[in-house]
Amino acid sequence: MSDVLEIVDLHAEIEGKEILKGINLRLEKGELHALMGPNGSGKSTLAHVIMGDKRYKITKGAIFFNGLDITNLNTDERSKLGLFLTFQNPIELSGVKLFTFLRTAYSVHFPNDNKTFQEFITFVQSKAKLLNMDTSLLSRNVNEGFSGGEKKKSEILQMALLKPKFAIVDEIDSGLDVDALEAVAKSLKETIYTEPKMGSLLITHYMRILKYLSPDKVHVLMNGKIVMSGDYGLALKIEEKGYEWIKEKN
Repeated sequence: MSDVLEIVDLHAEIEGKEILKGINLRLEKGELHALMGPNGSGKSTLAHVIMGDKRYKITKGAIFFNGLDITNLNTDERSKLGLFLTFQNPIELSGVKLFTFLRTAYSVHFPNDNKTFQEFITFVQSKAKLLNMDTSLLSRNVNEGFSGGEKKKSEILQMALLKPKFAIVDEIDSGLDVDALEAVAKSLKETIYTEPKMGSLLITHYMRILKYLSPDKVHVLMNGKIVMSGDYGLALKIEEKGYEWIKEKN
């Protein structure tokens, strides 16, 4: 049976303000879905609610993972089941080497893995090289002094090591120049399509990253609701016409 992440009539609020107003979404293993929409529509809120961010209160609806209701599970429990979220603005961790951070995260998710220390070094370096990531970053503190592209590649490296069943990728294209965007997009594609393929929800404002990834489905979120869904052609039409024509239809 294929892995399935399903969101049913999801409503959520923060500090009494309703942000999500009835989200229905179904993602299956191996599918790449793009979630687009103007600023303030609720895209990043949805990402954080899926991962169990306690700042948000779910007032109605549910989230299911392979039929299991995970609506009230903690973030770490969702992560161990196979969910992963990349951060739009990855934080810096002073005093924590990236390699140490990766090894700790890996050991939590794969406690029975028997790699030696040297084998794990080789494993991490091989993944970093596949992403065209400078392996010297592994010996530096997490994200300290990293460029925008290096921070985003660090997030993708974590994903490549943990190999989640579903990845929610929150605006990984934000703040990147053209060259960095292409490098990050290709690294992301390499990771999500390497067997076993993972399901992915890519959140973005813009078409520019999608041309490297060609999503299976595109959804438009406005005012807390998915108001339109389609194939890659929908993203092309948004690039050409913006969102106004969708607002007029709704």
